[in-house]
Amino acid sequence: MRPLNQLQNILFDMLKYTRLSALALASLLAFASCDKDDDGEKTYPLNEAQTKAYISNYANIVYANYTDAYNKALKLQQKVNAFVASPTQITFDSTKSAWLEARNYYGQTEAFRFYGGPIDSETGPEGLINAWPIDESYIDYVSGNDSAGVINKPTAFPNITKELLISLNEKDGETNISTGYHAIEFLLWGQDLTVGPGAGQRPYTDYVDNGTAKNQARRRQYLQVVTNLLVEHLATVLNDWKPNASNYRSDFETDAIYKSRFQDIVLGIASLSKGELAGERMYVAYDEKDREHEHSCFSDNTKNDIIANATGIQNVYLGYYKKADGTVIDGTGLDDIIKSVKPELAQSLTDKIAAGITAANALQNPFDQEFLDSNPAGRVRMKTCIDTYTAQGDLILDGAKLFGIKITLE
Repeated sequence: MRPLNQLQNILFDMLKYTRLSALALASLLAFASCDKDDDGEKTYPLNEAQTKAYISNYANIVYANYTDAYNKALKLQQKVNAFVASPTQITFDSTKSAWLEARNYYGQTEAFRFYGGPIDSETGPEGLINAWPIDESYIDYVSGNDSAGVINKPTAFPNITKELLISLNEKDGETNISTGYHAIEFLLWGQDLTVGPGAGQRPYTDYVDNGTAKNQARRRQYLQVVTNLLVEHLATVLNDWKPNASNYRSDFETDAIYKSRFQDIVLGIASLSKGELAGERMYVAYDEKDREHEHSCFSDNTKNDIIANATGIQNVYLGYYKKADGTVIDGTGLDDIIKSVKPELAQSLTDKIAAGITAANALQNPFDQEFLDSNPAGRVRMKTCIDTYTAQGDLILDGAKLFGIKITLE
């Protein structure tokens, strides 16, 4: 390939004498600016202004989404406090509804993971917020053992504190989960022991003095402490993305190596799409046919978890986010960047991501019935999701390769 400045001079001479349109000139200049990767595929330089606009818009979306997740966790905290103060069926159901609402917004934030950002750096709180699957007996009673868990061991754990729960989380095993959304979920729904459709059936009287199960006061205390921790951990991540502050976001937006930030964003949604969503969250359950591999297995909220994850990927790709209050962020997206050099790939990816959300909505509740051999139609619906998220992950990686970025997912 000729040096770029020589090619540009030739092209400008062509414009001078043949009166090429500005659009044609731009296309030719883009071609002249491209290179080839190790596989002989054309690669293009990232447009600095466009890429930085995308990074800034991404940061706005991240902050808005975490703000919603935090506010919904605050609402959950308020409901938990009201329930603990007056445990009735009405306050119990209201608390469970608040948990379900909170999950919808947090699920979208998972598109901001997998590159060592504030949520899942070595010191990040992701494992304290969203770890799963849970060994239920680590927290509370289970079928056949009414003395299981921290709640039912007052001698070993006399005081249920934030410090205790943090120290116990994932201690001596990755399923020894003591904090986060799914610990709260278990405390609200209990084990899902239903045969066929139906979520966990924990009675609200587990929290009433002299009610069902023992150690009701300790159960109330655990529920409050673990919910308070969730709010605190989300606040930590939110503050890391706060605008106009000396924090992670400031470094993220002003990094002179903007290509590395672009790569982080792409890695995040590709990893969620192909590795986590298609793999850990769907294929394992599909292959093992075991409800223990269901993400929100106590509440049967897994279908909504999948929709939220798929929506989060779409948000990052399109540079779009609809806030809880109905207002919208809509700016430069990854689709715009890919479209600038390969519009057909951008359109294919747009269509594939939309198809992924459609496929998730087509799943039927409860999720733990979709993967059973006795439900062949459900297994087809699951396989459609798995294949779609795998394919869209590959397309995202193809988009990165256009700019000389090669990402290998574990």
